[in-house]
Amino acid sequence: MSDERPAWARRIAAERMARNWSQLDAVKALRAHAPTELPADDSMVRQWKRWESGAKPGDFYQPIIAATFGTVTHAIFPASSRRDGDKEILAASGMETLEIVSRLNKSDVDNATLEALRITTDRLCSEYPYMPSEQLLLEGRQWLRRVVELHSKSLTLTQHREVLALSGWLALLVGCVEYDTGDRHAAETTRRAALSLANEADHSEVAGWGHEMRAWFSLTTGDYRGVIAAAQAGAEVAPNHSVAVQLAAQEAKAWARLGDRRQVEVALDRGRRLLEGLPHPDNVDHHFVVDPAKFDFYAMDCYRLVGEDKLAHTLANEVLRAGTDFDGTERKPMRNAEARVTLGVTAAREGDLEQALTHGERALQGERQSVPSLIMTSRELAAVIRDRYSSEPAAREYLSHLRDLGQAKPGFLPS
Repeated sequence: MSDERPAWARRIAAERMARNWSQLDAVKALRAHAPTELPADDSMVRQWKRWESGAKPGDFYQPIIAATFGTVTHAIFPASSRRDGDKEILAASGMETLEIVSRLNKSDVDNATLEALRITTDRLCSEYPYMPSEQLLLEGRQWLRRVVELHSKSLTLTQHREVLALSGWLALLVGCVEYDTGDRHAAETTRRAALSLANEADHSEVAGWGHEMRAWFSLTTGDYRGVIAAAQAGAEVAPNHSVAVQLAAQEAKAWARLGDRRQVEVALDRGRRLLEGLPHPDNVDHHFVVDPAKFDFYAMDCYRLVGEDKLAHTLANEVLRAGTDFDGTERKPMRNAEARVTLGVTAAREGDLEQALTHGERALQGERQSVPSLIMTSRELAAVIRDRYSSEPAAREYLSHLRDLGQAKPGFLPS
């Protein structure tokens, strides 16, 4: 029988049950996060039943419910978003790629051309989740080269800073894709270039993402203290931008792998509070924007590591739901892959090897992959399988597949 309730109603019920709460327990937890006195328990329990049945909570209750479950409002109650592409360039600037390039060849650059470049940069960053790595790397490098060449043109001081910032964003994008494909040395060189451009432009947000990339690199190579140092450095230069949320998440992931549950909760709550106070982004597909659904992705990773299997399982399903269109198209294939690894880990811990291997193998099949991140999380699934099912032929086959993936990308070989 299909469940026709809204996704948010199914989620709050699943979140409650993952914590083994009754509806009265949920109401009591809700009170702890409410800014004012709430109605009596019997009234609130009836209200909670209506919410789980599909009656949408009002604006007052939505953030309280989100805080009760350790997330942000728009992760449970999504706002509308936009997804555009090349058409947006034409609509906003009246220019197609050929015209932009021809304008770049002039001795000076007008503001309309810079606006077209900003939109082009946003488009490329928005295509990061699903465009094939080779294609995105090629386009990203081409546009980075074109923008960098503008430094030789006649620019005003404002235009010069804008060109530096655009160069920084494109360098960040190129560095991320280089790292996804396993080219660690090129990625680090590009990251440093982005950070240098950010410092020259005095652009704190680009600088913050430069530090976030270092935290990510450190996380996937097992340097967890390096993650914490990079996260704290980035938060210092960009404390009020959404990158600070992702920096807090990277720090939480590092603490989880170091086994410090208390610091995990502190870092996640810091990121949650900051994200709750930020405006909802216009474009949730932009790679350098932290959308509310991404917070579920962060928390999923941490809960898996600290052994909160029911919560990790619940959030993995939310990540898959948010990252997949109604027609089955995967909008966030890299997030989805890690969610499947999480489902594999929880299944393996529950004794279901078949489900664990099904999820684990499917995670490795996507065309758009972040190889170091996928190997890192798959290694955690491999550890559970190796510990509990090492004598099973199917388990040994999966472990062999994972070793082959690591050997194909030197430097990311799982232990």
